[in-house]
Amino acid sequence: MKILVPVKRVIDYNVKPRVKADGTGVDLANVKMSMNPFDEIAVEEAIRIKEAGKAEEIVAVSVGPAKAQDTLRTALAMGADRAILIETDTEVEPLAVAKILKAIVAEENPGLVILGKQAIDDDSNQTGQMIAALLGRPQGTFASKVEIEGDHVAVTREVDGGLETVKLSLPAIVTTDLRLNEPRYASLPNIMKAKKKPLDVKTAADYGVDIAPRLKTLKVSEPPVRVAGVKVADVDALVTKLKELGVA
Repeated sequence: MKILVPVKRVIDYNVKPRVKADGTGVDLANVKMSMNPFDEIAVEEAIRIKEAGKAEEIVAVSVGPAKAQDTLRTALAMGADRAILIETDTEVEPLAVAKILKAIVAEENPGLVILGKQAIDDDSNQTGQMIAALLGRPQGTFASKVEIEGDHVAVTREVDGGLETVKLSLPAIVTTDLRLNEPRYASLPNIMKAKKKPLDVKTAADYGVDIAPRLKTLKVSEPPVRVAGVKVADVDALVTKLKELGVA
């Protein structure tokens, strides 16, 4: 079985984003970028499935600028076998990404597509579901456990009421949640080996997909500054303060 793992280049989760002075978006100049954490979990899970002898090849794919090659090299260093970059400097919306991935799935014919449930930059949580809809394949979202069972995959999902387990016929789409696994660190030898692994660079036009944006961002602004709280000495003082504020 072949596994396809879409990954996205985003602002590193340790970095506090800054809004541009003109309010047109987030300032990416001189900002550390890395792989979306949810996608990193997806790469790790794909590697574990392969290590268990239930997959033969892992293909990482990303849609983004030329610098997204660094993100793909990280996936290759972790254990992916080859990578595909759909290069574009345009900010690509989830539907366009899903259409590109649909075309890649038709070309690669993977038994499993596994990706993060959402990207931490836009928090859309749409791409995985859209791929499943476009392909007409079963989907297991927010996975906290994935088990390959012959021609099926059992996915334990995190839902509001607890956990739900679904059994999907392969080929299928799975999106990962935080508690699925702990991604490994790429070793130095594997980082060096990753530089020699195949990485194909293509464009959306190669797949006949229009990536022109359908949405327009009108304004981006910082959240309002939170007002400092007030400490009180005891319960009576708390009740008095709440009455002053009109809460009690």
